[in-house]
Amino acid sequence: MLGAFFAVLSAASFALNNATMRRGVVKGTPLQAISISLPLGVVCFLPLALVLGELARLPQFPAPAMGWMAGLGVLHFVIGRYGNFRANQLAGVNLTAPVVQLQVVVTMVMAVIVLHEPCTALQMVGGVLILAGSLITQRESTRPRRSAAAGAAVFVPRRLAGYAFASLAAVAYGTTPVMARFALEHTGPATGALGGLIAYVAATAVAALALLSPSVRGNVAAVRWDDARWFAMSGVFVAMAQGFFFAAVAVAPVMLVMPLLQLSLAFRLLFSTWLNPHHEVFGPLMLIGVATSVAGALMVSIDSGLILHALAVPDGLARLLLWRV
Repeated sequence: MLGAFFAVLSAASFALNNATMRRGVVKGTPLQAISISLPLGVVCFLPLALVLGELARLPQFPAPAMGWMAGLGVLHFVIGRYGNFRANQLAGVNLTAPVVQLQVVVTMVMAVIVLHEPCTALQMVGGVLILAGSLITQRESTRPRRSAAAGAAVFVPRRLAGYAFASLAAVAYGTTPVMARFALEHTGPATGALGGLIAYVAATAVAALALLSPSVRGNVAAVRWDDARWFAMSGVFVAMAQGFFFAAVAVAPVMLVMPLLQLSLAFRLLFSTWLNPHHEVFGPLMLIGVATSVAGALMVSIDSGLILHALAVPDGLARLLLWRV
């Protein structure tokens, strides 16, 4: 029960991260968001690693594992996060989140190809549902809505560019779990805090190198206080989400935790309605698409045998759906 509680908190924190970041990039830029959120990740993970006693074990952390986590940090926190932030700026969280959620499909494919993990026919059906959900959300009308107060059009999403950056984020986010597996396999859950710190430090160092460019420096220096406040909240929320995730997997099976993390899609709709009502796309197709994507993610994440047993699927059909690649 405690593990499920932490997993739900993680999903909600990830959703809050997206909603607050979206509010910031309405007028701010993804580069400004990264320059603020990345150092905050280091600030959040450093005391966690100290409290858990993992920082003292840094000299014993294998060099290959450190390399994997450093590469993960650059791919996930710099490239993936930039793609996610840019997609949300261009098309909004509600439209792009189901596309980013295709990371589950990317992870599933890489797990089969790279890690040689089995994949059932039911999980492949789940992957198709995730893709279908993202396509359904893209059918939602994006006609300009008007603000009752100002009478002016509020938000018109740029679909093509938004989906392109969301796809980049999905590939980056979907690849990094395999890298984490290589780095942290056969370690304890507390080691994840040290791995997270290494990833954040590497990502922050790469982002700092980008500041050598005068144009990047000028972009970051031009950040408005109001936008910086939203970016700071986003950085804290994403660090919280990862902390809750580590706590969840420390006390509960991953097969319980991972499906519950897919609730972030539903939380994103809730928080977007609350924080960004004039900067998002809403509608019935959006709800249907999100529900379809969540259902697909659950089919991918939950053990296929448990699903078929719970639904009392006939033996013949169950054998077909349990066929493994």
